[in-house]
Amino acid sequence: MKKVILLLITVISMSFTYGQDFTDALRYGNDEIEGTARFRAMGGAFGALGGDLSAININPASSTIFSQSQASFTIGLSTKNNDVNYSNGLTSSNDDNFNLAQGGGVFVYASNNPNTKWNKFSLGVAYDRTSDFNNRWVASGVNPDVSIGEYFSGFANGLRLDEISALPGETIGQAYADIGAVFGFGHQQGFLGFESFILEPDADVDDNIDYSSNIVGGNYSQRYALESTGYNGKMAFNFAAQYDERINIGVNVNAHFLNYERITVFDETNSNAGSTVSAVGFDNTLFTTGAGISFQLGSIIKLTDEFRVGLTYNSPTWYRINEETTQFLQTTVDGFNNPIIISPNVINIFPEYRLRTPGKITGSLAYVFRDKGLFSFDYSRKDYSESTFRPTNDPFFAFQNSQISDLLGVSNTYRFGAEYRYKQLSFRGGYRFEESPYEDDTFVGDLTSYSLGLGYRIGDFAIDVAFSQAEREGNTFLYSNAPTFRETANIDTTFTDVVLTLTFGI
Repeated sequence: MKKVILLLITVISMSFTYGQDFTDALRYGNDEIEGTARFRAMGGAFGALGGDLSAININPASSTIFSQSQASFTIGLSTKNNDVNYSNGLTSSNDDNFNLAQGGGVFVYASNNPNTKWNKFSLGVAYDRTSDFNNRWVASGVNPDVSIGEYFSGFANGLRLDEISALPGETIGQAYADIGAVFGFGHQQGFLGFESFILEPDADVDDNIDYSSNIVGGNYSQRYALESTGYNGKMAFNFAAQYDERINIGVNVNAHFLNYERITVFDETNSNAGSTVSAVGFDNTLFTTGAGISFQLGSIIKLTDEFRVGLTYNSPTWYRINEETTQFLQTTVDGFNNPIIISPNVINIFPEYRLRTPGKITGSLAYVFRDKGLFSFDYSRKDYSESTFRPTNDPFFAFQNSQISDLLGVSNTYRFGAEYRYKQLSFRGGYRFEESPYEDDTFVGDLTSYSLGLGYRIGDFAIDVAFSQAEREGNTFLYSNAPTFRETANIDTTFTDVVLTLTFGI
């Protein structure tokens, strides 16, 4: 993998064309609580159960179900296995990482006032990871139709030559930075294509707007590698109360924070007759940070001693996000003894933008067999087409919001959990089915997950372990913001998690 060495760092403010696209809204809109081992083992079906630190992040009324104050911490080992099919080439890769999946505590206060039916109050702070961005995969194959040259020509065609080329005396870095500051990201892509000899203008004049590719007909051997790191986390500040020992209500104010870093490397070679450019190496890095806020309202009602129902409203999350990118391009061109290297050594710093991810409604049922066990079920509905980039009057964001409205839709999630208790041991199992967030599920398919777990309690101390495995298949754009190079890799991903939770009475 080539390394981008930033000998000269030029900070620029991009305008007119940005690097974001609708897939960012989907990535940061996911709110999959990883949770405690008990939560994971039972498929996350805790909306009507409560009594678990991760349940607070599902239904804020959960904290009053605790009989005493508690704290818990969870560590996990996550593995992603990706089987990738690209242009009839098959590859497999694994990514393993340890993480802090959950941590927090809840303080329960019983009322000593005999004249009120408000018999219990609780305060809690609960951290949960909601997304794990650690991933690694490779797509490799022989593409008989489309070259990476289409990526650059898609951006360049329609742009004036003097807007995507260096002025006399300008260095590559100066020209790349100036073009980005004046015209934006799309012009920079045209600049890379022209200066690397991938693109040939139809006429060598300033007002030329038509370009052809020096990579022509035949087969193209291509390899695309992606490696990403980071996470999305949520800290819930919780208050809840219990009325008449049956009605539990609660509210969370949530702080969200995200960190995402991605490196992609694309290599293409060809030996096609008439192709002036025989090899291309194209590297991109993306670094994203953000913070957001949301709230939740929830209730759990004991209809009988055994039967409970729950209802939760998750508000949208309002994010402020910052992004930085770098690029590197290398080509092998007939007639040149050495490769053409376009290494601007420039960090593109995009203006902060705002993203509103959709809210969610969750309804829950649970049946508790006193101290013997329980069954639980959660249903959630989330409309990803309600994701919105802001400011909405920006032409680029208006286009992305239109893409979101057209491509994304409602995702329903069904969770089932069960627990059987024998003396100090608890045996658990769970199932989760989550529909695709796309209207066309060939982009991203449904997710199916199974889980098992075991718990052991001694007094105020408990240790729990869980194993879960989920599968999802979909087609991923190599460059989702490209106008014409719309190649996708089919990725079948298996998610495997082993988590351990320690719980203490406090």
